Amino acid sequence: MSNLRFKAVEAAGSRQIASFEKVETKKATDIYGKNVFSVNKMKDYLPKNSYKELVASIEEGQIISRDLAEHISQAMKTWALNHGVSHYTHWFQPLTGSTAEKHDAFFEPDENGDAIEKFTADALVQQEPDASSFPNGGIRNTFEARGYTAWDPSSPAFIYETGAGKTLCIPTVFVSYTGESLDYKAPLLKAINAVDKAATDVAQYFDKSVTKVNASLGIEQEYFLVDLSLYNARPDLQLTGRTLFGHMSAKGQQLEDHYFGAIPERVLAYMVDLENEALKLGIPLKTRHNEVAPSQFECAPMYEEINLAIDHNQLLMNVMEQVALRHNFKVLLHEKPYSGVNGSGKHNNWSLITNTGVNLLSPGKTPKNNLMFLTFFVNTIKAVYEYADLMRASIASASNDHRLGANEAPPAIISIFLGSQLDELLEEVESARVAKKVKAEANLWHGIPKVPELKLDNTDRNRTSPFAFTGNKFEFRAVGSSANSALPMTVLNAIVAAQLIEFKTEVDKQIKKGIKKDLAILNVVRKYIKDSKAIRFEGNGYSEEWEKEAEARGLSNIKSTPKALDVYVKEESLALFESLGIYTKRESEARHEILLENFYKKLQIEARVIEEMVNNQIAPACFIYQNELIENVKGLKDLGLAQAAFSSQLNFVERISTHVNTILEQAEAMRQERKKANQIEDVRERSIAYDESVKPYFDVIRYHVNKLEKIVDDKKWPLPKLREILFLS
Repeated sequence: MSNLRFKAVEAAGSRQIASFEKVETKKATDIYGKNVFSVNKMKDYLPKNSYKELVASIEEGQIISRDLAEHISQAMKTWALNHGVSHYTHWFQPLTGSTAEKHDAFFEPDENGDAIEKFTADALVQQEPDASSFPNGGIRNTFEARGYTAWDPSSPAFIYETGAGKTLCIPTVFVSYTGESLDYKAPLLKAINAVDKAATDVAQYFDKSVTKVNASLGIEQEYFLVDLSLYNARPDLQLTGRTLFGHMSAKGQQLEDHYFGAIPERVLAYMVDLENEALKLGIPLKTRHNEVAPSQFECAPMYEEINLAIDHNQLLMNVMEQVALRHNFKVLLHEKPYSGVNGSGKHNNWSLITNTGVNLLSPGKTPKNNLMFLTFFVNTIKAVYEYADLMRASIASASNDHRLGANEAPPAIISIFLGSQLDELLEEVESARVAKKVKAEANLWHGIPKVPELKLDNTDRNRTSPFAFTGNKFEFRAVGSSANSALPMTVLNAIVAAQLIEFKTEVDKQIKKGIKKDLAILNVVRKYIKDSKAIRFEGNGYSEEWEKEAEARGLSNIKSTPKALDVYVKEESLALFESLGIYTKRESEARHEILLENFYKKLQIEARVIEEMVNNQIAPACFIYQNELIENVKGLKDLGLAQAAFSSQLNFVERISTHVNTILEQAEAMRQERKKANQIEDVRERSIAYDESVKPYFDVIRYHVNKLEKIVDDKKWPLPKLREILFLS
């Protein structure tokens, strides 16, 4: 085992920069979207009338006719074959959180036995992959286990290219035989539709030409890179995505010299290769930089329509893994692969854009435009206040639990940071006096200042906030780096839609009473500012004072995933999702069960890996080292030296024994707790048992393993093989 670690370190230290296909052209625009069958490309393959019908269907969200689907399928097949594609797949996002695909060949023999390439509207629009082994939360009965994928025309098909070949990928939703959604995309599309309708209705108070509102999203993706040989030498990294054991380096991120530093050449080569592949797939990567922790990095795209942005992020994570292997790297997307340094998030930057090109969360230059901004700004704040626990549930996972509340990651308490300018503005709007009868617009705004021009340093400086306003968007920072953003974005769009519906109802009631429209809007906005004040927080989210203050404000502090997930099945959550047509009660309950099951299974895997490493690697390594020390003591004793000459060695042997016995006892006790937890039939209770009964053993065992390593470091014995054998550095 010692040799394995030495070989891994040697291999990592001798790596050369990998060769890869560099872009020969001078501009990224020359390859952007090369492997995407975009609407613009369809123009070259479709009849004029069919193309116009397609554009209208996408823009208006109408069902595509069978005839049009047939035209598109033939166009898609021709384009794909021209690019050397041999297979196609319906690309979907099951409730595992990752993506899934089943490949079918274009090739088919005809009735004469001749080879033909075939791809029809039936193959494009709907497939029956079965996929019965994916999580379903009890939705799929054994006798109706079939699952169906259905084409999502709003997200373009693309070619996924590897060294093994090219595959045409068609983004789809995944539903059960009885129609319930079994994926992340279908509920997201419903939530997008809900917020579009609700936001459009409210936007028409200010501009009747607004007929559609698109939710936009930009997803910052943080990640770690580790050399492939070092990764392969770590069973915990391979099986759990994080280091369950390990010795902290003397130099971590204390000096903050890695953050925004010069990108190492080998890493830069990986980033360039990644960007080339991403651009071909239409993923508009724009930013790359070193993050705070050593070996931590970030990439970020331009903003896109939210459904496409999430598809692109899911695809990007696949591409990151694929490209990393070419450079002898392994990408770590776990939220906390190493303790003691920053974890990784996936900051979701969300806004609402009208079909007229107006960002509804961007302050305007006139009182009227500022009132529109305040309307959507305050309604978002109110929505997060009303459904803070649901927002917390949307980012809950076993891996994100390790990240939240430490090293610049936001805490589990959901709060909103606005910056001093906007916070003061809301205070002034709330307290300003407005005449009940308004004759002119100027009177309405008397005593209420225009929203000032916002600067990023005012709105983007509190890194401990889970949900912050950053100039013209809200940034949901609590989303974990490995997560599918569809879940938190489904929740965010749903709660904002529900809030806007409530807002319009209240405003319309006042208008019916004869109150002028602008005053009615301002009245409700001011009420919402007051009602949601508790969620606004400008201070340090890590402090004990904030925990106490948050409790006094009535804000929840749900620190564990199982309890956070319970919010999905509360009456108000079920009512919200059902009223908007996003989840039925059965679908909500199924997701609750699936997420709980995922949580305890991950803890179960970690517990098993800890037990295996303790029994098969750590304890044997300690025994080998003890034997060498004992031989050393015997040799000194045989020379006739007094016991004082080797008392330290004897003490050292005893201390090792103490720690080894403890970790073996704790590992066995943990195994017994796992057996008890596994016997619990209720998924929720089993998850809580893992969280409260099994997980505490992790920290105790790690503590004693770290003590063993520290003994070796402190003593500097001539035979310090413990860490060499354990390869835990």
